Amino acid sequence: MMVAVFWISFLLLAYIYFGYPVCIRLLASARPLPVNKSGAYQPKVSILIAAYNEAKDIEATLRNKLALDYPREQLEILVVSDESEDGTDEIVQAVAADAPFPVKLFRQVPRQGKTAGLNMLKQHAEGEILAFSDANSEWDQQALKALVSNFNDPAVGYVTGKMVYVNPEGALIGDGCSAYMKYENWLRAQETLVGSVVGVDGGIDAMRKELHSELNADQLPDFVQPLKVVEQGYRVVYEPGALLKEEALSDGGSEFSMRVRVSLRALWALKDMKQLMSPANDPVFAWQLISHKLLRYAAFAPMITLAIAALYLAPVKGLYALAAIGYGLFLYFAWAGYQKESRGQSLSTMYALPYYFVLLNLASFKAFVAFAKGEKKVVWNPRKG
Repeated sequence: MMVAVFWISFLLLAYIYFGYPVCIRLLASARPLPVNKSGAYQPKVSILIAAYNEAKDIEATLRNKLALDYPREQLEILVVSDESEDGTDEIVQAVAADAPFPVKLFRQVPRQGKTAGLNMLKQHAEGEILAFSDANSEWDQQALKALVSNFNDPAVGYVTGKMVYVNPEGALIGDGCSAYMKYENWLRAQETLVGSVVGVDGGIDAMRKELHSELNADQLPDFVQPLKVVEQGYRVVYEPGALLKEEALSDGGSEFSMRVRVSLRALWALKDMKQLMSPANDPVFAWQLISHKLLRYAAFAPMITLAIAALYLAPVKGLYALAAIGYGLFLYFAWAGYQKESRGQSLSTMYALPYYFVLLNLASFKAFVAFAKGEKKVVWNPRKG
């Protein structure tokens, strides 16, 4: 019995982290579906930003968007302040006073969260394309042009850019988090060639306004909105030329809390959009969604059963003893990474990767527990960069 548990757990983990990427790569090579981009396609764009107490970052974010390489007459910025109390509103108004194109502020009272705020902004947006930025997101000057070029292809309904973590001080969690994003971005490139990606970065996305769906306040827009676009028969694609620079969180506690929140809302999103996991609709996308998202969020389960089986079987055969020792070493490096971070020490990849991997799976476990209890997250606090 335990032998079966060991091998099923091992093979499932191998599929989640290695098997699926290999399969998606082979499929992308066998029948690629390129996007018909054109830099000459430059429709009017509304950049939407939801902010709650972002006085520290909002001016830099707005100045960053005002400097984008895109026709001035084809741009507007809409900011929703979710009952901010730290002067965010006044900063937005000051920037708007001398901006080269419209910067409009809307106040949401009482506080209702990012999703409700974006629903409000969409009603006031004049652009054919809605672009989404976080209140602390720094885009490359060419990012918007790169994003929008994909909409020249009428089959494309949603585009996501490339997040790169910036941490000049080499913060501990940053190394593992950066490696994770490189892995995710590579996967998105393969999924784009297959048809659509199943995960996006809410800090640098764009979609056709006509495809925007009004979401419930407790739904995760970065996840549900692109799934709604796929449901309408359009592609969701990845644009590596649209760069978003974001500072990695400098401590594991902040990263863990953020990952729990995102994972919990993603689980509710999967429940809300469970019809897309049915092969009867689109078998390829259903396979992608199950493999890349559902199984990834549930990976903590085979990790636990693998550990139990390896320990139980270790006295029986050398192979299982080696597996138990290897598993123990992996957890040791993760724990050592946590200890080093707690002391403010820098982490090498040897410590950062196990630490971040374990952190992600612990966050998923906590999110699953909260999901089982029926808990939901609606409002948010600014990232601690």
